[in-house]
Amino acid sequence: TETGGKRASYHHIVLLAKNVTGYKNLIKLSTIAHLEGFYYKPRIDADVLRKHSDGLVALSACAGGVVSAHLASGNDAQAYESAEIYKEIFGDDFYIEIQNHGIDREAVVREKAPRLAKDLQLKLICTNDVHYIKREHAIAHNILLLIPDASSTNTPDYTQLRYQTDQAYFKSTKEMVDLFKDYPEAIDSTLEVAEKCNLEIDLKKNYMPQFPIPAGMGTLNDYLDKLARDGFAQRYPNPPEDLHHRLDHELGVIKEMGYSGYFLVVQDFIAAARRMGVHVGPGRGSAAGSIVSYSLGITNVDPVKYDLLFERFLNPDRISMPDIDVDFSDDKRELVIQYVREKYGEDSVSQIITFGTLSSRAVLKDVGRVLGIPLSTIESITKQIPVELGKVRPLAEALETIAELKWLNESNDPKIKTLIETSLVLEGMNRNAGMHAAGVVIAPGNISDYVPLYKTPQTEMMTQYNMKDLETAGLLKMDFLGLRTLTVIENAVEMIEKNHGERIDLDAIPEDDPKTFELFSKGQTVAVFQFESSGMRDWLLKLKPACISDLVAMNALYRPGPMEMIGDFIARKNSLQEITYLHPKLESVLKETYGVIVYQEQVMKIASEIGGFTLARADLMRRAMGKKDKNLMGEMKKEFVEGAVALGTQRKLAGEIFDLIEKFASYGFNKSHSVAYSIVAYQTAYLKAHY
Repeated sequence: TETGGKRASYHHIVLLAKNVTGYKNLIKLSTIAHLEGFYYKPRIDADVLRKHSDGLVALSACAGGVVSAHLASGNDAQAYESAEIYKEIFGDDFYIEIQNHGIDREAVVREKAPRLAKDLQLKLICTNDVHYIKREHAIAHNILLLIPDASSTNTPDYTQLRYQTDQAYFKSTKEMVDLFKDYPEAIDSTLEVAEKCNLEIDLKKNYMPQFPIPAGMGTLNDYLDKLARDGFAQRYPNPPEDLHHRLDHELGVIKEMGYSGYFLVVQDFIAAARRMGVHVGPGRGSAAGSIVSYSLGITNVDPVKYDLLFERFLNPDRISMPDIDVDFSDDKRELVIQYVREKYGEDSVSQIITFGTLSSRAVLKDVGRVLGIPLSTIESITKQIPVELGKVRPLAEALETIAELKWLNESNDPKIKTLIETSLVLEGMNRNAGMHAAGVVIAPGNISDYVPLYKTPQTEMMTQYNMKDLETAGLLKMDFLGLRTLTVIENAVEMIEKNHGERIDLDAIPEDDPKTFELFSKGQTVAVFQFESSGMRDWLLKLKPACISDLVAMNALYRPGPMEMIGDFIARKNSLQEITYLHPKLESVLKETYGVIVYQEQVMKIASEIGGFTLARADLMRRAMGKKDKNLMGEMKKEFVEGAVALGTQRKLAGEIFDLIEKFASYGFNKSHSVAYSIVAYQTAYLKAHY
């Protein structure tokens, strides 16, 4: 917290928030430390601290702290001067800290600190640094610190603890009382500080950006209503009455949940992108299930035509921030982000941090490098650990279930033992910070009024909170995705116009073009988005897709898990396998996919039509199945069976239907994702087939 020209010219301080004011000041201080004071480490000075001290408790920190560092180095006068500065800033909320990790410098501080505290009428407080939970994790922690510098030519002595102690663990009350029995007032201060800190953060409040409404257009709700109804009239010139009801229902839910501003923000930057000549995708994700999204031009996928569900996107029974992912041509994506910055202010828009975590494979490689274990040995282990549904199998599970790894549990090699013990401790921990490839957050004012910001000389500015934490904090985040395929399509359309004098309107091309489906049926889909792999092309030869819904299903099935159903799907489509339904009502839901449950939306419709669930409740059931929440699943099954019996289904059959959908629910893909992907693929194939 002190400035200077040398790397070691800063000292530590501990700041604790007493209340919301203190929390907001902590956010500001951390942001300033990164954006303005960063020099090897984020730094602030006493003047900055003075401006943002309200609501904070300050402790003088460890032997490297703002006061203790001077005491430990024999510069007592400087220690007194420093303590007086922080006493002036914080008053009774400043405490002189003492620690005991068995380090000599700390003993010097414990000897001098009581006198300093008495002279300046400050209180002592005892603390313990916590870098790991258990004492036996000291070596694992040390290995974690050594990972960045370890290499095949540099294998450090991992037993030499960088922090010179194995005492930086989470000590019990008894351990702390025994350790500081000679300083009873320091123990009392810990309780005093705990009672001072009563921070409660309102996690139910959302902070939407301030969308500027044109003069005379009323409120956000009024303006959204007008734009949606105008767009609805264009999208559906002669709609049936139930479609009007669906529009009214969606608008009601959006307004009730307070998301009108969100929809206005998204439709605005998408419209701006199109004006700037940026190619926009048809609509990725569950937002394509919304008629409001379609009417506003946020998506170009008709949810009625593709039987998509609004409740898969916004569920009034499960309050959470809406999530609209938007694809832009990758070479022009930055134009849209810059438009958003200019519209809402540079200080209100930021990209988002990500934290790379240590998977079982990654942790074995990193720890193995520190221990000096040959890479060939490590790779012989990691290659046995499978990736399932995009996730690497956890190490403990792999050691239990994979026969080829049993030897690791039985090995007497001390390095192998350390490798496994350490990897089990470090697995899942954060390894490094990065920037989310697509995430952007937009706040209603300066972002640092809501969350702290992060920046180093090597990085862009981004939030210190990741995607999930931002949502919990109530901020609006969305994905501005750069999709290379859209750039290819855009370039192809321009080249066709230049070479053939014909301007292709991709939204107007026929969806039943024989040449295009012939190309798919022959597996000639190299460079066609999502359909280019050799495995996919082999399946296309057998499938002989004849409509976009076949492509949508194939796209959803060709992924880990549901891939085992592709053979049945194709056999049923080609009348080589009988299609049967457990219940007559299943036919209307599963006819499109030949009796195979492919989509999450189908799971929801079955729950609704057979179990009598509302679609909102059906979405909660789908989520419970996906998370394999056994307790909730038990409740849901009982509710489903009782609902089905009430609607005339036999109890035994109702149970069988529930078990069927539970089997497929974890594999089921978001249909709106597949629709968007398949539309882009069809557009690409159409251009390829004709030009």
